[in-house]
Parts: sequence; C-alpha cells; structure tokens
Amino acid sequence: MSGWLPAAAGTGSALVGGFYLAFSAVVMPALCRRPAGEAVETMAVINENAVRPPFMVLFFGTAAACAAVLVEAAIDPRAQSPLRVAGAAAYLAGWASTMLINVPLNNRLSQGGTGLERRWLSYERPWTRANHLRAALSIAGAAGLLTPTI
Repeated sequence: MSGWLPAAAGTGSALVGGFYLAFSAVVMPALCRRPAGEAVETMAVINENAVRPPFMVLFFGTAAACAAVLVEAAIDPRAQSPLRVAGAAAYLAGWASTMLINVPLNNRLSQGGTGLERRWLSYERPWTRANHLRAALSIAGAAGLLTPTI
C-alpha cells in the first residue's frame, strides 16, 4: 500500500498533539489564573465546542487511520515499519487516555456538585496531567508515523 495511510494518520496525530500541547502550555495556565467559577464555566464551554465536527473528525478520523495502519501491519508485517506501528499505537494510547480520563472529568465538571472552587481544584490537576500524557503520546505517534522508512 502507498504511504498515504501513515501520512494521514501522522498528520492527524501531529495536529491533535498540537491542540493538546496548546492546552497544556496556554489554556490551562490561563484558566488557573481566573477565579474558579470563571474557570469552570469557560472550560465547560470549551468542552461543548470540542465535540463539534472539526475536532471530532480529526480526533476520530486519526484514530481510524491509526487503527488501519495496525490492521494493515497485522495482515502483512512488511506493509508498515515497526516505527509506524509504534506511532499508530502511541496515538491510540493517547486517544484511549482521552476517552478514559479527560472525557469523564469533563462530564463531571459540567454536572456540577460541590462548590466551584472544589470542583475546579479536583478537576484541573488530573485533567492537565492526562492532557500532558495524551499530548506526548500524540506527538510521539506523529513522529513514528511520519518518519521516512528506508
């Protein structure tokens, strides 16, 4: 098969990783400087906007492309280099981290419950740590998927 599949998966992984990196480097530090109520409300709006087609197509489309790279490698181990397989697996690990950690934290944040200060404090640190992880995995995935094979 041509190199379009790992190129598409790698490009998507790089874009998603950059999105997560921007959150870790810019958005979360800015929210942490705001009062808890503002931070909670703003993050809830951000989370609502994230589940729209531009990001969802990129997020799920990249996962599908990475899964296809893995399937292709399973069918014919010569079809993809081990580095590309590792890259696809890295992105999918970050994708799973999002689904298992960040999304449930987002859902809890928007449901309410305890006071705003407590909600924000119980959300920000674990969410940001998981975000660092998924950013690193997505960027590593991009590096593996986009590294030329010899």
